[in-house]
Amino acid sequence: MSVKVPRNFRLLEELEKGEKGIGDGNISYGLAQAEDMLMSDWNATILGPVQTVFEGKIYSLRIHCGPNYPEDPPTVHFQSRINLPCVDQSNGLVDPAKLSSLGKWKRHHTMETILMELRREMTSSSSRKLAQPQEGTMFPS
Repeated sequence: MSVKVPRNFRLLEELEKGEKGIGDGNISYGLAQAEDMLMSDWNATILGPVQTVFEGKIYSLRIHCGPNYPEDPPTVHFQSRINLPCVDQSNGLVDPAKLSSLGKWKRHHTMETILMELRREMTSSSSRKLAQPQEGTMFPS
């Protein structure tokens, strides 16, 4: 039987990891507001992968961890406009049915898991050459 880490302890671990930077620096995340005691709202960035239409671009995202996180997945919205099959083009919401780390959510998944999968999606053969919106355009908030 495994021990379930309480929500806030888990989010503190994720915050610490996010603040230290992840791997090669192509993704990052942190609290949207330092005084958010519930640690619900997060900002994230993904650097576009090289040799794709996303290269040289920085994508901003919002992540919301509800009261049942990590039992339930967070909601993820792109703020920067992007054309990916898993992103609703009207509002930037990442569709859990089209991104396995959200759709097949497991308690051990993290925000890092989601961001890394989104970046991998940018390199997929179906996405890497998709026409993209003008750089600097944003989804409505």
